[in-house]
Amino acid sequence: MVPRPGDKPADKMTLMAFQPNQILQLARETLEIEAAALLQLKERLDERFVKAVGMVLAVQGRVVVTGMGKSGHIGRKIAATLASTGTPAMFVHPGEASHGDLGMIKTVDLVLAISNSGESDELVAILPVLKRQGVPLIALTGGLSSSLARHADVVLDCSVDKEACPLNLAPTASTTAQLAMGDALAVALLDARGFKPEDFARSHPGGSLGRKLLTHVSDVMRKGGDVPQVGPDAEFTTLMREMSSKGLGATSITDADGRVLGVFTDGDLRRLIEKGVDLRALKARDVMHPDPRTIRVDALAVEAAEMMELQRITSILVVDESGVLCGAINSNDLMRAKVI
Repeated sequence: MVPRPGDKPADKMTLMAFQPNQILQLARETLEIEAAALLQLKERLDERFVKAVGMVLAVQGRVVVTGMGKSGHIGRKIAATLASTGTPAMFVHPGEASHGDLGMIKTVDLVLAISNSGESDELVAILPVLKRQGVPLIALTGGLSSSLARHADVVLDCSVDKEACPLNLAPTASTTAQLAMGDALAVALLDARGFKPEDFARSHPGGSLGRKLLTHVSDVMRKGGDVPQVGPDAEFTTLMREMSSKGLGATSITDADGRVLGVFTDGDLRRLIEKGVDLRALKARDVMHPDPRTIRVDALAVEAAEMMELQRITSILVVDESGVLCGAINSNDLMRAKVI
């Protein structure tokens, strides 16, 4: 055991047993044992797995995942994965189920019960009640002749040859097998439901994928008076004041109806200065780039980011379906919104 701050000093024998080579060897053996368990799990997949997927797809209610101890911890993760990938799911503790929480499980639900031995007392106690209610039951277990297996409509074999624990006691390889089987179920169900990235984003609005797939240009663009805009006959000094005051590094040139005619950027200014052009005599129409890159107001913000990268520009004008200017967006706006 690695000493922690505040622990009493370990005795000399304990420190002598703390050998780096032995630590690495045990770690590698753990990974080898668990990897072998997963490969064996793969070979055991058969029509029972297909039936389990069909049962979940047919259920009108929720998948209720349950399990004790370490299996319970795995069950919570499986329930969360199912729920986030299109299969309504929840976790119910079997011990609490015997004291009232069984009322959470309805006849339209399906129970996914997890137990390596299949004989956890708290879990076995609620099995007869579930059967009397007619609730479909899928078992993830290594005990193929256990009480759980006998009550289940489908048994998914999660048995392992041995635990990675040197004492062959602590749930390690067995919980890894349970977790992997749960992931396999979730992925198969995700595909069968035609679950798309957009669906995933709706259940993960706070994540990076959610932001990319749910954030539109209209959500992050600059609007109204914050958008630099001049007419084609504006004097060059007027154009420069507008560009400088709005801090976008560019200004739009629009007609009387607000339709975008062109754009003028900091880069354009530098190139004119390098050529020695007399800027005082110029108007906006003389220096603008006609028909600039624009993006629709209803486009995804990530599309704006992709356009900026492709065109090697840092800002884009935003227009509606008629080409009328309604905003502007630059790379800083996208970074603040965590789209890039």
